[in-house]
Amino acid sequence: MPVKSPAPNWLEPHLPVCEAIVALFAPLAEVAVHDIRRDRIVGIWNPISGRKIGGRSLIEELPPYSEDARVIGPYPKVLADGRAITSVSVVLHNAKGVARGLLCINFDRSPFDATIDLLVRFAAPVEDRPAELFDKDWREQILLVVDEECRSRSLRRDRLTREQRLDLVRALDERGLFSTRNAAAHAGRALGVSRTTIYALLKEARS
Repeated sequence: MPVKSPAPNWLEPHLPVCEAIVALFAPLAEVAVHDIRRDRIVGIWNPISGRKIGGRSLIEELPPYSEDARVIGPYPKVLADGRAITSVSVVLHNAKGVARGLLCINFDRSPFDATIDLLVRFAAPVEDRPAELFDKDWREQILLVVDEECRSRSLRRDRLTREQRLDLVRALDERGLFSTRNAAAHAGRALGVSRTTIYALLKEARS
């Protein structure tokens, strides 16, 4: 049972919020409500920390906060099994405006940390391309120039405007990449347009 019945009066209005948070973020989020005066847990949902109702709140582990504070954090914590979590606490007040409880949301971010670590490994810098293998490959050169220009200008290749395509064609021409037969057709595939369009852009770029 998430809450020891009956719930304290100051907690009752917040129960739907506690249930909604866990319903949305389960199984990664734990919601725990602490009674500040008694230093006890009076409600807990999806207890990933292994804590229980009636257990000590250990409020002294929280970052320092003032009586009139509303939100504390986010701040980092670690579960007993080593999982890293991010926590944020909301100070709950009674009808007289006196702080009575803390609603703590503990979010297990370990699955995301593992994914980020994997992506970082794949995104690690690679060695430079061997010049003897690629410098004479005009098809590869066209693709690389288009990719580098799009990245440097934060452009999406499937959403290029005519002016942006014109700039890219100009960049290809400046590198002498249209001197080879079929280069226009290959550039058209790289930019998502026809060979005829590439010729028209190239004529405009040279004029």
